[in-house]
Amino acid sequence: MIISPHFPPSNLAAVHRSRLFAQHLPSFGWEPIILAVHEKYYEEKLDWNMVKLLSPNLRVEKVKAIAIAKPRLIGDIGLRSFFQLYKKTVQIIRSEKIDFLYIPIPSFYVSLIGRLAHLSTGVKYGIDYIDPWVHFFAGAEKVFSRHWFSTKIASFLEPIAIKKATLITGVSEGYYLPVIDRNPFLKKMAVFAAMPYGGEKSDHDKVKELGLTPYLFQKKKDKVQLIYAGAMLPKAYTVLDRILKVMHENVAFFSNIELHFIGTGKTSLDPNGYNIKPYAERYGLWQQQIFEYPQRIPYLDVLIHLEGCDGAFILGSTEPHYTPSKVYQSVLSGKPIFAVLHQQSSACQVITKSNAGVVLMFDGENDLMKIEEVFKNKFSNYLSFISSFNTNQVIMEEFDKYSAKAVTKILATALNQVVEK
Repeated sequence: MIISPHFPPSNLAAVHRSRLFAQHLPSFGWEPIILAVHEKYYEEKLDWNMVKLLSPNLRVEKVKAIAIAKPRLIGDIGLRSFFQLYKKTVQIIRSEKIDFLYIPIPSFYVSLIGRLAHLSTGVKYGIDYIDPWVHFFAGAEKVFSRHWFSTKIASFLEPIAIKKATLITGVSEGYYLPVIDRNPFLKKMAVFAAMPYGGEKSDHDKVKELGLTPYLFQKKKDKVQLIYAGAMLPKAYTVLDRILKVMHENVAFFSNIELHFIGTGKTSLDPNGYNIKPYAERYGLWQQQIFEYPQRIPYLDVLIHLEGCDGAFILGSTEPHYTPSKVYQSVLSGKPIFAVLHQQSSACQVITKSNAGVVLMFDGENDLMKIEEVFKNKFSNYLSFISSFNTNQVIMEEFDKYSAKAVTKILATALNQVVEK
């Protein structure tokens, strides 16, 4: 059983991890049951096209939650549905043969259900780190601030949640290795596995079936239009600032380039929650070379915009373990990629070995000057790459190991190891 409070028709990025695992686990002998919160308790706009991506044979159980109050006191879906999820979890475990309980986080609080369910039923459980739980929150140095409390609470709750876990996984090793360092007892009792976000070709096929068309901007013949789709991580802004600085200093060279940022706002629902706009205005690039659409749009709408542009722009973080899932979407959309990534990001290898694009690699915070020094030349190489790009040149064999099915096989192998121990 997979506890995934958000599930289609939710459009949150983490939903795809549970969705694709559930789609492919049966191929490896595991029958998934999804336990989710009923969609009427979601805050974000629902996307019913997402439901069309689910297998008709997938079993999804849903529970109620505390509705969002005004003023908004508790927003986290895991807190609002904690007791309902726990009660249903135990009920299903006791009434059916559940071999394993798997909990992707966030919501971080839901991971505590694994420990509680194990105490009451003996079920084995594991936690999947989609995001790090215990880490330094910007502003946490201010005692009694919101971020200070978040850091303290995370440090207190994580050891409780993972105490009896027999499987720890993550989007990359960097997401869970610090967990092992903080809790070395896990080395003796748990199995570990790193599984990046996988790409799913059938999602792109569904776009064509539904007849969706781009609506945020129109194609311009005299412009090279690139898309960055998805949230911005806090440590990606220093990278972005260096890039925009280079574009400002080389206005003529970048005059026919447009970078479109989709879903990068402060919240998924606020159409005016601009994050990119202030940086673009600082360098005089707003509505010239830089455009932002802060509100999150449906997943399949993102794919159709990718297919309607000239290329994909991948902007990484100064954190080495960050591996953007949008890389896989871009490759399957058949668009050449221009990426600026930490050299330790696994996405660097994905792009270069598959011949899917051009990558500017740098070595973290201390290497930001390199971006200024080589960005223009790298982008010039990318423009040459675009001019001769053909989807047939992409070595899909290199990409096969990053498909959703191949990634799910890693999970299934780890699950087999756990239950056979």
